[in-house]
Amino acid sequence: MGKDKLAVLRQKLDQIPVLQQAEDTLKCPKEFLVIAAALVTAVLVFFGIGAGSLCSIVGFLYPAYKSFEAIESKNRGDDTQWLIYWVVYAFFSVLEVFIDFLVYWIPFYYAFKLAFLLWAMLPQTKGAKFLYDSFLKDFLKSNESKIDVALENAKKSASSVAAEASAATTEAVAAAVSAASGGDDTKKDT
Repeated sequence: MGKDKLAVLRQKLDQIPVLQQAEDTLKCPKEFLVIAAALVTAVLVFFGIGAGSLCSIVGFLYPAYKSFEAIESKNRGDDTQWLIYWVVYAFFSVLEVFIDFLVYWIPFYYAFKLAFLLWAMLPQTKGAKFLYDSFLKDFLKSNESKIDVALENAKKSASSVAAEASAATTEAVAAAVSAASGGDDTKKDT
């Protein structure tokens, strides 16, 4: 029975040329390489080693590619699906920033986060749409004016900070040029 499952896996993996190259190079069957990679990934996520980076890659890579496909297709339904995913992802990312100190104490947090991201993004589960329709849409609509005011204030603050940084940079460059040219522009060499 186990050999039959390995044979089916091998047939599926035969369609991926990179795995054939890895098998030839390492002299190890590709189905074992894939199983080993899956186990190593599971252990890393389970113990939280590099799991934050893995969650970021999973949370961005596949959805970004599918968003690109959605933009390029004529079907508008998939555009909506991926826009909803990005709204949900952004909401939980902002929320995560504020509860980051608690996340440290939650066992297997990144394993749960990875499962959540997969649930939210996969078209089979439509988790992001469920969250958006059942909670997030009403929350965002009821707080839309507050969010707009906060964004406008942030925009003004960012403009002010950018202007101050530009002025400080200009002063620093002028001081550096003055120092490099000898310090005093009125002094002449004789």
